[in-house]
Amino acid sequence: MWEIIPGNVSSLTATHNLPEGLAVFAGVSTGNTALGLLVAAAIALHNIPEGIAVSVPIKEATGSSKMAFLLSFASGMAEPLGALLGYLILSPFLTPSLIAGLLAFAAGIMVYISLDELIPAALQYGKTHWMILGIGLGMVVMAISAVLIT
Repeated sequence: MWEIIPGNVSSLTATHNLPEGLAVFAGVSTGNTALGLLVAAAIALHNIPEGIAVSVPIKEATGSSKMAFLLSFASGMAEPLGALLGYLILSPFLTPSLIAGLLAFAAGIMVYISLDELIPAALQYGKTHWMILGIGLGMVVMAISAVLIT
Protein backbone atom coordinates (compact mmCIF):
# COMPACT_ATOMS: atom_id res chain seq x y z
CA MET A 1 0.00 0.00 0.00
CA TRP A 2 1.23 3.49 -0.82
CA GLU A 3 2.10 5.03 2.51
CA ILE A 4 1.36 8.71 3.07
CA ILE A 5 4.24 10.28 4.90
CA PRO A 6 3.38 13.91 5.68
CA GLY A 7 6.94 15.19 5.32
CA ASN A 8 7.31 13.48 1.93
CA VAL A 9 4.06 14.96 0.59
CA SER A 10 5.09 18.41 1.78
CA SER A 11 8.68 18.22 0.52
CA LEU A 12 7.59 16.95 -2.91
CA THR A 13 5.17 19.83 -3.21
CA ALA A 14 7.83 22.28 -2.05
CA THR A 15 10.16 20.89 -4.72
CA HIS A 16 7.36 21.51 -7.22
CA ASN A 17 6.62 25.01 -5.87
CA LEU A 18 10.17 26.36 -6.06
CA PRO A 19 10.22 26.30 -9.88
CA GLU A 20 6.69 27.72 -9.92
CA GLY A 21 8.05 30.77 -8.12
CA LEU A 22 10.85 30.89 -10.67
CA ALA A 23 8.25 30.77 -13.46
CA VAL A 24 6.33 33.67 -11.90
CA PHE A 25 9.58 35.64 -11.65
CA ALA A 26 10.41 34.87 -15.29
CA GLY A 27 6.91 35.81 -16.45
CA VAL A 28 7.01 39.13 -14.62
CA SER A 29 10.57 39.79 -15.82
CA THR A 30 9.54 39.80 -19.47
CA GLY A 31 8.31 43.35 -19.07
CA ASN A 32 4.99 42.19 -20.50
CA THR A 33 2.59 42.98 -17.68
CA ALA A 34 -0.19 40.89 -19.21
CA LEU A 35 2.07 37.83 -19.44
CA GLY A 36 3.36 38.32 -15.90
CA LEU A 37 -0.18 38.58 -14.53
CA LEU A 38 -1.30 35.60 -16.61
CA VAL A 39 1.51 33.38 -15.30
CA ALA A 40 0.93 34.53 -11.71
CA ALA A 41 -2.85 34.01 -12.00
CA ALA A 42 -2.44 30.55 -13.56
CA ILE A 43 -0.05 29.46 -10.82
CA ALA A 44 -2.31 30.95 -8.12
CA LEU A 45 -5.39 29.14 -9.48
CA HIS A 46 -3.62 25.82 -9.65
CA ASN A 47 -2.40 26.30 -6.08
CA ILE A 48 -5.97 25.77 -4.83
CA PRO A 49 -6.28 22.09 -5.81
CA GLU A 50 -2.58 21.62 -5.08
CA GLY A 51 -3.07 22.83 -1.50
CA ILE A 52 -6.00 20.45 -1.12
CA ALA A 53 -3.93 17.61 -2.58
CA VAL A 54 -1.26 18.27 0.03
CA SER A 55 -3.38 18.93 3.09
CA VAL A 56 -6.04 16.21 2.76
CA PRO A 57 -3.64 13.24 2.74
CA ILE A 58 -1.69 14.75 5.64
CA LYS A 59 -4.91 15.28 7.60
CA GLU A 60 -6.01 11.71 6.85
CA ALA A 61 -2.62 10.24 7.75
CA THR A 62 -2.13 12.18 10.98
CA GLY A 63 -5.62 13.25 12.05
CA SER A 64 -4.19 16.72 12.68
CA SER A 65 -5.67 19.73 10.88
CA LYS A 66 -2.91 21.86 12.37
CA MET A 67 -0.15 19.67 10.91
CA ALA A 68 -1.95 19.58 7.54
CA PHE A 69 -2.15 23.37 7.51
CA LEU A 70 1.43 23.93 8.65
CA LEU A 71 2.99 21.49 6.18
CA SER A 72 0.83 22.82 3.32
CA PHE A 73 1.80 26.37 4.25
CA ALA A 74 5.48 25.46 4.50
CA SER A 75 5.47 23.76 1.10
CA GLY A 76 3.64 26.74 -0.40
CA MET A 77 6.28 29.13 0.92
CA ALA A 78 8.77 27.55 -1.48
CA GLU A 79 7.03 29.46 -4.27
CA PRO A 80 7.87 33.01 -3.14
CA LEU A 81 11.31 31.68 -2.21
CA GLY A 82 11.77 30.54 -5.84
CA ALA A 83 10.74 33.98 -7.10
CA LEU A 84 13.06 35.70 -4.63
CA LEU A 85 16.02 33.47 -5.54
CA GLY A 86 15.35 34.13 -9.22
CA TYR A 87 15.33 37.85 -8.57
CA LEU A 88 18.44 37.88 -6.40
CA ILE A 89 20.56 35.55 -8.53
CA LEU A 90 19.34 36.00 -12.10
CA SER A 91 18.24 39.64 -12.39
CA PRO A 92 21.63 40.92 -13.61
CA PHE A 93 21.72 38.29 -16.38
CA LEU A 94 18.17 38.51 -17.74
CA THR A 95 17.79 38.22 -21.48
CA PRO A 96 14.78 37.04 -23.50
CA SER A 97 16.58 33.71 -24.06
CA LEU A 98 17.24 33.24 -20.35
CA ILE A 99 13.63 34.05 -19.51
CA ALA A 100 12.41 31.50 -22.07
CA GLY A 101 14.86 28.97 -20.67
CA LEU A 102 13.67 29.63 -17.12
CA LEU A 103 10.04 29.10 -18.12
CA ALA A 104 10.92 25.86 -19.94
CA PHE A 105 13.08 24.67 -17.02
CA ALA A 106 10.33 25.39 -14.50
CA ALA A 107 7.73 23.63 -16.64
CA GLY A 108 9.97 20.60 -17.08
CA ILE A 109 10.65 20.27 -13.36
CA MET A 110 6.97 20.63 -12.49
CA VAL A 111 5.94 17.99 -15.02
CA TYR A 112 8.70 15.60 -13.96
CA ILE A 113 7.89 15.83 -10.26
CA SER A 114 4.17 15.43 -10.90
CA LEU A 115 4.53 12.42 -13.16
CA ASP A 116 7.27 10.82 -11.09
CA GLU A 117 4.83 10.54 -8.20
CA LEU A 118 1.51 10.20 -10.02
CA ILE A 119 2.39 7.39 -12.42
CA PRO A 120 3.67 4.95 -9.76
CA ALA A 121 0.67 5.71 -7.52
CA ALA A 122 -1.77 5.19 -10.41
CA LEU A 123 -0.09 1.90 -11.31
CA GLN A 124 -0.14 0.73 -7.71
CA TYR A 125 -3.83 1.46 -7.31
CA GLY A 126 -4.81 0.25 -10.78
CA LYS A 127 -6.07 3.68 -11.84
CA THR A 128 -4.10 3.92 -15.09
CA HIS A 129 -7.10 4.91 -17.21
CA TRP A 130 -7.80 7.88 -14.93
CA MET A 131 -4.13 8.81 -15.03
CA ILE A 132 -4.02 8.78 -18.83
CA LEU A 133 -7.28 10.72 -19.00
CA GLY A 134 -5.91 13.33 -16.57
CA ILE A 135 -2.65 13.71 -18.48
CA GLY A 136 -4.52 14.03 -21.78
CA LEU A 137 -6.97 16.54 -20.34
CA GLY A 138 -4.09 18.54 -18.90
CA MET A 139 -2.44 18.64 -22.33
CA VAL A 140 -5.67 19.83 -23.95
CA VAL A 141 -6.12 22.59 -21.35
CA MET A 142 -2.50 23.71 -21.83
CA ALA A 143 -2.85 23.70 -25.63
CA ILE A 144 -6.03 25.77 -25.45
CA SER A 145 -4.44 28.21 -23.02
CA ALA A 146 -1.37 28.54 -25.27
CA VAL A 147 -3.62 29.40 -28.23
CA LEU A 148 -5.58 31.92 -26.14
CA ILE A 149 -2.38 33.59 -24.92
CA THR A 150 -0.95 34.19 -28.39
